Amino acid sequence: MKSIKELYRIGTGPSSSHTMAPRKAAELFLRKHPAATAFRVNLYGSLAATGKGHMTDVAINDVLQPVAPVDIVWEPKVFLPFHPNGMKFATLDAQGNPHDEWTVYSIGGGALAEEGVSTIETSDCYDMNSMTDILLWCERTGKNYWEYVQQCEESDVWDYLNEVWKTMQAAVKRGLEQEGVLPGSLNLRRKAATYYIRAGGFKHSLQSRGLVFAYALAVSEENASGGTIVTAPTCGSCGVMPAVLYHLHRSREFSDIRILRALATAGLVGNIVKTNASISGAEVGCQGEVGVACAMASAASNQLFGGSPAQIEYAAEMGLEHHLGMTCDPVCGLVQIPCIERNAYAAARALDANVYASFTDGIHRVSFDRVVKAMKETGKDLPSLYKETGEGGLAKDYHQM
Repeated sequence: MKSIKELYRIGTGPSSSHTMAPRKAAELFLRKHPAATAFRVNLYGSLAATGKGHMTDVAINDVLQPVAPVDIVWEPKVFLPFHPNGMKFATLDAQGNPHDEWTVYSIGGGALAEEGVSTIETSDCYDMNSMTDILLWCERTGKNYWEYVQQCEESDVWDYLNEVWKTMQAAVKRGLEQEGVLPGSLNLRRKAATYYIRAGGFKHSLQSRGLVFAYALAVSEENASGGTIVTAPTCGSCGVMPAVLYHLHRSREFSDIRILRALATAGLVGNIVKTNASISGAEVGCQGEVGVACAMASAASNQLFGGSPAQIEYAAEMGLEHHLGMTCDPVCGLVQIPCIERNAYAAARALDANVYASFTDGIHRVSFDRVVKAMKETGKDLPSLYKETGEGGLAKDYHQM
């Protein structure tokens, strides 16, 4: 498995697959061709189908247009076999003929890959990639998941996670202060500030839940506005982890170091899914985005409350299991409906998974690894119109931007 630094990426929204990764690919291509006179970029499958709503063209043009003209070709009906989010970059000669072409794929969470290569970025740093094996390691050594992360990662991982935590907190605080309408054709009004104010009028149990909703909405609305967030594991699901951690940090006064350890454990959970299945909505639907975010937050919160490695695994399993089959159907190709609301609901589910797991001894029949396998199989069986194409489910009959 790769470093959790590749899972937690600090960047701008609204989409890790459709905005962050294409921008990175354009930067890499430009480094090879700084003197190009013209570019052509073909966008395929899901990347083309919802690219305008996700501002894919804006991300690419921001990088390439200052150097040379850019021709973006949208091909939403063409799905390359390696991954639904395919891109082909090319330089053009004086006659407009392409040469020096490069095909690359956005595989989820802002990561890029070439065909047959899992990622074009860092090398593997974990020698185990299944929860079952890592849980056995924890039981054998008496250590916890975050200690396995510490053993495998470079020493600067804690500094990086500290920056992640600061960015998450800042996104919550900014989102709670913002009001008005989100960008795009839906004219969707921001709700985080209202939820935050209303939560104060309830007694403790409802107030707690209302605050979690507000924090998740705050970050997701920041993402939808192109603000700075952390992929956890994606932009579209970036509100779940910050909502849970920010709420527990404030309400239970968990220290920053314990929050960082929870982030490490959650990153390990997300990494396992990313390695053995997918966190790309275009490949497996929203179960791979919001579902995985819920699993990560479930594990993090259970660890904070003193859960054993077995209970943490169980919490993560429930967080993912109860999102199996969730479609990725962004209305008008925007990361707004149903994405923002799903983040808030998944944050609440994560806290429930923590409580449920805490009542058990951690022993259960269906393992986290088995759910990951089922999620991958379910994703393959979902028709493409339910996988970030903006054509099926809730997005049906809505026109793209």
